[in-house]
Amino acid sequence: MKIVTGMVETNRQGVAKVLAKNLADETVLYIKTKKAHWHVEGADFYDKHKFFEFQFKQLDEIMDSVAERIRSIGHYAPATLKSYLNLTHLTESESERNDSQGFIKELLADHERIIIDLRGHIKSFTDDFHDAGSSDFITSLMITHEKMAWFLRSHLTK
Repeated sequence: MKIVTGMVETNRQGVAKVLAKNLADETVLYIKTKKAHWHVEGADFYDKHKFFEFQFKQLDEIMDSVAERIRSIGHYAPATLKSYLNLTHLTESESERNDSQGFIKELLADHERIIIDLRGHIKSFTDDFHDAGSSDFITSLMITHEKMAWFLRSHLTK
């Protein structure tokens, strides 16, 4: 069925392409956060195990909202691990240690990478693609990641 929302197909396609990359980043970050939840060791195990659980649940909601945004503008969200690895800006975790500080530093860097990427698209979604809705959507995502990054940063020792 034809979508009639005042947005031309090429603009919807451009937004969907950016959102697909974001979905890949969110999915990789989700998996890395799950890994931290499963593998964290040390005297602070229980506290960090629960903390990482809280964060991966937030990321699960984010992934769903990004995929639904892609669908709402008339495109299909990528939905394979292969596609996510081809689209992501992030790298898979390579840490050999399972300490909370290492996991937190790595996850924080990933959140900051996503924040920078989202911030870079806010204006272009409105100006180039004429999609204030998606601009507002990714602004909200950026704010959520900023808060998640703050929580991670607050756990780091100086």
